[in-house]
Formats: sequence, C-alpha cells, structure tokens
Amino acid sequence: MNKSDLMGMTAAVMMVTSACTSHEQTTVNSDIAIIGKQKVEIKDGRLTPEVLWAMGRIGSTNVSPDGKQIVYTVSYYSVKENKSHLTIYVMNADGSNNRLLTTTAYNEGEPQWIKNGSKIAFLSNKSGSSQIWQMNPDGSERELLSNYQGDIESFKFSPDENKVLFIAQVKYGDRTKDIYPDLDKASGMVINDLMYKHWDEWIQTVPHPFVAPVSGNKIGDALDILAGEPYESPLKPFGGIEQLAWNTDSRQIAYTCRKKTGVDYAISTDSDIYLYDLESKTTRNLCKEDANDKNLGYDINPKFSPDGKNIAWQSMERDGYESDRNRLCVMDLKSGKKSYVTESFQSGVDDYCWAPDGNTLYFTGVWHATSMIHSTNLQGEVKQLTEGQYDYVSVSILNQEKLLTKRHSLSEADELFTIDLKGQNKVTPITTENKDIFSQLQLGKVEERWIKTTDNKQMLAWVVYPANFDPNKKYPTLLFCQGGPQSPVSQFWSYRWNLQLMAANDYIIIAPNRRGLPGFGMEWLEDISTNYGGQCMDDYLSAIDDIAKEKYVDKDRLGCVGASFGGYSAYWLAGHHNKRFKAFIAHDGFFNMEQQYLETEELWFTNWDLGGPYWDKNNPAVKRSYSNSPHLFVDKWDTPILCIHGEKDFRILASQGMAAFNAAKLRGVPAQLLIFPDENHWVLKPQNGILWQRTFFGWLDKWLKPENQTKE
Repeated sequence: MNKSDLMGMTAAVMMVTSACTSHEQTTVNSDIAIIGKQKVEIKDGRLTPEVLWAMGRIGSTNVSPDGKQIVYTVSYYSVKENKSHLTIYVMNADGSNNRLLTTTAYNEGEPQWIKNGSKIAFLSNKSGSSQIWQMNPDGSERELLSNYQGDIESFKFSPDENKVLFIAQVKYGDRTKDIYPDLDKASGMVINDLMYKHWDEWIQTVPHPFVAPVSGNKIGDALDILAGEPYESPLKPFGGIEQLAWNTDSRQIAYTCRKKTGVDYAISTDSDIYLYDLESKTTRNLCKEDANDKNLGYDINPKFSPDGKNIAWQSMERDGYESDRNRLCVMDLKSGKKSYVTESFQSGVDDYCWAPDGNTLYFTGVWHATSMIHSTNLQGEVKQLTEGQYDYVSVSILNQEKLLTKRHSLSEADELFTIDLKGQNKVTPITTENKDIFSQLQLGKVEERWIKTTDNKQMLAWVVYPANFDPNKKYPTLLFCQGGPQSPVSQFWSYRWNLQLMAANDYIIIAPNRRGLPGFGMEWLEDISTNYGGQCMDDYLSAIDDIAKEKYVDKDRLGCVGASFGGYSAYWLAGHHNKRFKAFIAHDGFFNMEQQYLETEELWFTNWDLGGPYWDKNNPAVKRSYSNSPHLFVDKWDTPILCIHGEKDFRILASQGMAAFNAAKLRGVPAQLLIFPDENHWVLKPQNGILWQRTFFGWLDKWLKPENQTKE
C-alpha cells in the first residue's frame, strides 16, 4: 500500500543483517532523501526480514490507448528512514525499454494515459497536497492540472477527457468545537451513534466522488455528486477508484455506495451500484429497480462494456455476510435485465475486465488454493485460462490478443505478465523488479499435501520446507492458521506472514485450507459460520497430526501461529491442543468473544459469524459461538504464548491481546506481549515490521530450538 524512487543518486551503504548487505539508492533533494531501488547482496542465500523490506512492490498499471506501452507504479521502503516512496515506471508492452519516470522524493502514483497517449496523468504531493499532474511519457514537462483545496486520493478521466472524476474526503458529523465553540482546544468527542470508528480511524470524514471540467491543461471547479449526503463512496476502509466508472459516452458515472449511517451501517453490507446522469443530475439505483432483486449484500466495482450498453459489477447475494460468494452480475442498461455469468464457478470473482468485443469477461478467482484467470461469455460459460502453483491477482486488456496480469506465489513476489490469448494462453513475464534479489536466494520447496479430516473429507494444505532440507534430520514445524476467517490459503506472497521466511529460519510450515476457506465449494466455505470451535479446529489438528507423522518432523517441537481469526485460533488451540504444541503466537486475535461483539466496528461480521449478540441466550447458534470463546479455556493453558497487537486496530481492539497476555501471566504461563501504539490490524511501518519479525522468530527459537531454550 505504499511506494518509492531515485534520480541523480549517491549510494548509501546499509548493513541489514550478517547475511545481507543492502546498497540503498538515495540522494538528497531539499534535504529529503529519495528512497529507491536497492542493490542487495545476500551472502548465504537466506531470506531475511531486511531482504523482504528491500524488495520493490509493484502496484497499479495502466495501458496506453494503442496497447504498446504500460505505465505502472513501484513502492520502495527504507528501514533506516522508516518510510516508503511511490514511483512511476513506463515500458513497452513486451517489457523492453523499461525506465523510471519519478526523479524526486515526492510520491508519484495512480498513472494513466491521456491525450491519446501523448501524456501521462498522475498524482503527486509536490505542491503540498495530493493533486493531479501530467507529464510526457519520458517524464519531462511535468505540469500541475488541479488545484483542489484538499487531497485528491484517486482519479479517472472521462473517455472524452473533457471531465475528470476524483475522490476526496468531506467532513462527516459535528466536531466538539462545532457544538461548543469556546472549547476549540478540547480533544473529547461526543458520540451519539455507531460507526464512529472504522479500521484505524475516528470517522470525521468520508470519501465522496467529485466531477470537474477539464479545459486545456487546467481542471476547473469540482461538483460533489453526493453533496449533502452523509454517505461514503467508495466504501471504507479499502475502496478506491475501482468502485467508480465512466460510461463510454462520458455522460454517466456509476458509483458504489452503501447509503446507510450509524447502526444501520454497522449491521449491513448492503451496498448498491448507482448510476448518476451528469446532464439531468439524477441518480438511479441499479440494484433495487426490481422488488425481486437479490442484490442484498455487497455490490461493488462497476465496469461498463465497451459499447456502453451493459454494465457489470461484483455482487454478493446476502446482507450482513461479508464473505459471501462474489458473483459477476451483468445488466442491460436499457431493459434492466440482469444475469449472473459466473454461476458455474463455485467460488468468488476477485478482479475482472471486459474483452474488447463486449461479449466476454475475464476474471480472477480462487479454486483449490490457487487463483487463476478465467473467461466467461454472457451466457455464463466459464473457462479456465491459466494453471500452475500461482495466484493471478489482477487482469486487464493489453490489446486484442493479450491480457496484462500481476502474479505471485509462495516463492515469488509480484511481477507483471502478459497472456497471449491466441497462443495456448502463453504466459510471458515483462517485469523483473526483484530478479536480482531472488537470483541470490535459496528458497524452500513448496508441496501440495492432501489430508484426511476427522469427518473423512480431503483437505489441501501447503507445506514449505527449509531450503537445504534434509529428510534425515528432524525439524521444528509450524502450523499456520489463516485469518479472514474466510481468506484463502492460496499461493499468497506476504511481507510479514511469509512462509518462505519461516522456512529460511529452519522451520517446516504446514498451511491447511481448513473449513471456512474459499475455493472448495460453498458448503466447505460456510461450515465455519457460528462454528468457530468446530470442524475448522479439528482440521487444524488433523493437519499438524498428519505432518507430525513424518520422520523429519520433530513432534516435540511444534508451534502454532496466526493473525486475526488465526490469532483467535491460536488462543483457542492453546486451551485444546492436548500438549501438541510447545509455543503459540497470536497476532490481533480476539480472545473474549463477548468483548469482541461490543468492541468491533463492523457488527455485520459478528452478527453473521457468531450468530448475533451474546445476550440472545435462546439462540442455539449464539450459545455454540460464545461457548467457544478462548478466554473460557485459560485454565487449560500450559504453553508459552506471544501476544501481538496494534493499538490503532479498531477491528479487534488491543485490549484483546492485553487480556490474553495478562491471563497467561496470571496463570503462570510463559508469555510475552508486543504492542504497537501506531499500527492497525496490520504492521505497515518498516522498523515496526523488522521488530515484528525479530520478536516472532525470537519467541519461536526460544521454545522450539533446544539450543536456545532456557528456563523463564
């Protein structure tokens, strides 16, 4: 989610570990260091946290109108500076002539081609706030286009380029000083309804879509198309410009919005797609035109067909169920007829695009623990186009014959690829952002393993082995517990929960696709709802018991780690593992489910997953859920546990991690607490990320490697 760059650089040498030397490309411009691509020297082939943070991270892409060039972003991080830098690159569509356009310490991002490919529009904070600029494709002649009084977060020019749509924050609700002008320095907030906090912020602004005219090289005054409405578009906390779209005639804008506030917002996922007409200034709700419409959950990410006659979006059927299957809905704008064109694909659509012919859509989705690119026609005939142990995470049109995609795996970071649709779907890499780093690494083997569960089903797990794995040795082994709780254990690449990094520390890792994960059908996915202590936990124990049968696994040195629902899993298993494990790590997990119900901000989640509030004592689902709260089993805790939490985590408050730590200490169980006052549900700052990894492996090594064990 962040970025970086370089230009006339002087090299600063930084020692990152005994195994890795990083030559960070930096220079000083007005006393601001430029963070750019790093030259990393790895002496022993071992992946380290410092090496991870030295990698460039590819972000957004945009294809030129003629399909011959691609502009894209890369973010770079500096552990020393404890910050990041977002940069822009451009290259030919075959990956040749790749060159960096960002030449200062200012963040530059969101690039898109305008003026028939003769210019690139982008965001920069050079003027003191985030504004829209333009430059030549070689990076020259940068010119400020917008002068909005605030930060522009993202933008999209209309097809005729006479207007621009952008996202900016507007004030939400009254401040204390609005109520009591004489208390303008008071920090207290008077709150009267729910959704007063979200993810990692106190809600004082919401994003709105604005439209402004474009004349020459200037963007005029903007119109807020939700003026006076207390709603957000796009949706917090992660929505961006992908939740808004121009029709091909430049006269209409489709936007995603959940027109609810307070309690209604907190308990509902029912967002809709709205069509705003710029001439009449009227709005049409595309999801609620028919009383029989089944668009009651999340409806997001609209995209018009090339001829503008149809519109597609991702649609969930059920209100309050944030992990419902994302179907691809296509609507004929004239007749209002809707069809769902991915029904034969029993998993969700994660990204999609229209083909130039308007009769085909390409999409990504997870099945059997990998994310592949598929196609569907308007009749719903789905075909898989890619294969292999990868996750394809985006898809867009490069030209009539090729797709552009971003891909990663458990053993490689994101790179860009093309897919030749007329050549047996041949996949070709076109970027090598981290090739120099990966060429020096010795990574562990990744193996697919099918495991028989306690109810006689087959469960797929990924096993990652140390790089120099010797089957005649015995290794400490980790059970990886996934969060979500309905996020796939696919071929993911993480800069924190990185399974190859764990393997580089001489651990075997088993990562099961337990009950509740997508890619194995709806019954498998939904087994976890109101059943947190049920089959999903048996699946975890089946996975660790299965791998522990191998002669190379030291069954006396097993660990259990996880975040979010994975953190809950670690807390729950700590009271139910029958001495299988010798160490636990729980990051941002909830410990007390009654506490969690009243503390979390998105109540639709706990209403669906836990069955409702804990005081609904006659509800059997509620009884089942809350009887499996980890705090009820602390009397059975007997194993060292590390609790990690961020104090800006409003999804699962830090009090949960503190309570778990306190309970362990009061029970006499060896425990450690790592608290980040400035991090949310994730860990985003470089030095905090390094601290996280050092603490993580320090704890595991202490309890799972005999040479490091001492009495606490």
